[in-house]
Amino acid sequence: MVISDFDMTLSRFGCNGRRCPTSHNILDNSHVVSEDGKKKLKDLLHYYYPIEIDPDRTLEEKRPLMVEWWSRAHDLLSQQKILKGDIAQIVRESDVMLRDGFNELFDQLHEYDVPLFIFSAGVGDILEEIIRQANVFHPNVNVVSNYMDFDDNGVLRCFKGPLIHTYNKNNTVLQGTEYFQQLSTRTSIILLGDSMGDLTMADGVPSVENILKIGFLNDKVEEQRGKYLDAYDIVLESDETLDVVNGILRYILIET
Repeated sequence: MVISDFDMTLSRFGCNGRRCPTSHNILDNSHVVSEDGKKKLKDLLHYYYPIEIDPDRTLEEKRPLMVEWWSRAHDLLSQQKILKGDIAQIVRESDVMLRDGFNELFDQLHEYDVPLFIFSAGVGDILEEIIRQANVFHPNVNVVSNYMDFDDNGVLRCFKGPLIHTYNKNNTVLQGTEYFQQLSTRTSIILLGDSMGDLTMADGVPSVENILKIGFLNDKVEEQRGKYLDAYDIVLESDETLDVVNGILRYILIET
């Protein structure tokens, strides 16, 4: 099975020197958020993002600050009266891009009945719509993420729990879920991520015999290279494609 992060892992970090948006960015920058809301969300990003990627801070230091960031951002978004019916248009109007080779990845996993579990600290409703609009939301794809809770009129009122942020992506938010039961039958995992927090996505999965961890190093490459090389089996630096992943999957699924 494949367990993957979404933002900046399946989606692109940048294109032609410009940053591509995450699922949160897509919402934050959309027409449904007021100018005041956008400013406040940007202020949160500028304060907390450097903390998230700071190689000198421990995970213990980062975790409560990530909870603080996500909670404050979700509260701000919940005040914007976002309509469920606007999600598709918000995604269509955004600059989001999936990594080159995404079609082959999704289609190949579907063809060979390999589960793809996307474990994301982003916004589940947004990233599902991205996959849907790319025509690769196959039945083998399962998403665990932060989902919006809409009232009977389709207006966002809050986000559903449990809160998933960059550094709690592990079995503590999966125990007892259908997702966790499905994991128990698979013994070999390819894990795809772009942060230190993604390394725990397969923690607690029973009966794992083989795990290959592939990391996309997108930002602060020189400063973070050592940590990534220590943590991941394969590190892809500033690579906006899924070529390496697809090559490995072709070898496993087709050539062996």
